[in-house]
Amino acid sequence: MKILKISGKNLASLAGEFEVDFQQEPLASAGLFAISGPTGAGKSTLLDALCLALYDATPRLLKVLGRGSALPDVGKETVNAQDTRTLLRRGTPDGYAQVDFVGNDGASYRARWSVRRSRTRAEGALQATAMSLHQLPALQPIGGTKTEVKDEIEKRIGLSFDQFTRAVLLAQNEFSTFLKTEDNERGELLETLTGSSIYTDISMRAFERAKKEKQILERLGEKLADQRPLSPEERAETETLCGAAETTLQHIDLRKAVLELQQRWHQETHKLQSQATAAQQALDSAAADSAAAAGRHAALAQWELLQPAR
Repeated sequence: MKILKISGKNLASLAGEFEVDFQQEPLASAGLFAISGPTGAGKSTLLDALCLALYDATPRLLKVLGRGSALPDVGKETVNAQDTRTLLRRGTPDGYAQVDFVGNDGASYRARWSVRRSRTRAEGALQATAMSLHQLPALQPIGGTKTEVKDEIEKRIGLSFDQFTRAVLLAQNEFSTFLKTEDNERGELLETLTGSSIYTDISMRAFERAKKEKQILERLGEKLADQRPLSPEERAETETLCGAAETTLQHIDLRKAVLELQQRWHQETHKLQSQATAAQQALDSAAADSAAAAGRHAALAQWELLQPAR
């Protein structure tokens, strides 16, 4: 997240409209700077405006003693001491806080908090606060109700109000709160701020993978435990049986080669016998045809003897 601009109107000690643009000089290239000034100049109000626009809350109001106590407002009206509407400057009909920022998705947004009195008159009763969120530069609205807008802002900042006020905006004398935070909570907050949560995911995945591989290794160890090694006597006996089996296998292979040779001889003999039978049948058929043509041969021979006389 990156703050681009803080602006507002009629908030606490800051009368009228005000604006702090961090994209303009001298702040654009200042790097590190301080908000300074005499008491009542509006230093805390400027930070209040930042929190109001983003979260509809400020750290200093939450620390007001006498929670639930009421403060006098116009007429006979009262307002809770921790109500953010108490930041509306006395004698003004309306006010707002507005923040332009870059979200954790890289897009620019404008968050706005506003409050007014009825009929927009300074003596009117305080009305409910309103919040809005727009994406810049098209001013596309995001979220509908106030609750939806707050959820969308928190989603784009990546920090809750409590995390924001313990890491980004520390109220006076509150730095120790961050230091005294529990290790897990502080680590989670630092991961969010630095974007290093990916290393937590990698660590968790590595742990799960190691756990799974360890379980596989344990199962393999159990299988190996069931397979007891042979004693020297059993091993010698098994090797003797193995040698005898190999000798028997060699004899079987030789017998197999002889039988295959005999099988091929019988197959060739059967083939030749079939061919001889077929040739004999052809010979017998030719002899029968020759005998059937003997009469015609005799007649032809007589005709040939008579040809000279003719």
